[in-house]
Amino acid sequence: MKSSEPPLQKIDKAPQTLRDIVQDRLREAIIDGRFAPGQRLVERPLCDQLGVSRTVIRETIRFLEAEGLVEILPNRGPVVSTLDWAQAKQIYDVRLLLEGAAAATCAQRHGQNFAPELDRALNAVKTAMGDTEWANLLLATTRFYELIFKEAGHIVAWEIVQRLNGRISRLRALTLSTRSRDGKGLKQLTAIHDAILSRDPNAARQAVETHITAAATAAQGFLKDAKAGLGKDLQL
Repeated sequence: MKSSEPPLQKIDKAPQTLRDIVQDRLREAIIDGRFAPGQRLVERPLCDQLGVSRTVIRETIRFLEAEGLVEILPNRGPVVSTLDWAQAKQIYDVRLLLEGAAAATCAQRHGQNFAPELDRALNAVKTAMGDTEWANLLLATTRFYELIFKEAGHIVAWEIVQRLNGRISRLRALTLSTRSRDGKGLKQLTAIHDAILSRDPNAARQAVETHITAAATAAQGFLKDAKAGLGKDLQL
């Protein structure tokens, strides 16, 4: 390369691979309820619908199995996992511990440039609340939590949460289809936001506990009587 020639532009983020795209689409279809709990995931129709090879579909199914969205049953093959209250409770218990600790630490150690970032993340949640696409709301709330974990330096804890995110998003999507959007979940996220920026670790932990407890209670009611479609408040 001649010294006068401009340098190559740095790639900030690698483009999605075909496998990544297929994983995203199949994950979204499961979370969205297009594949019902217990429904078989048959390779040939999936290959035809997505226009990919069986190898890609098999890799995707293995990846979603690791996320807990798919399970392999003897004599049936891959099916969409069934999420019951016993499993959901464990997820909320893990969230309570990890998110509470991350919020408390973040309140103590966040830098001077963090407040604008968290403000933008909360505003993105507010905007997504009025969106017809639930996926945008899930992305916005995930981004809100991600900022808190990373500013706290709880990287390993965030990796654990990411492994649960498929099932967490599934719980949220189930409730989004039946609950009115009266803003209680948003108020709880705002309380977490305010406590962190006030540098009050105890209030931040308590705000997380209030938020997760309310979400768990709502999910329990939904999972125990999903067909009734009770009009409970949206929790994020």
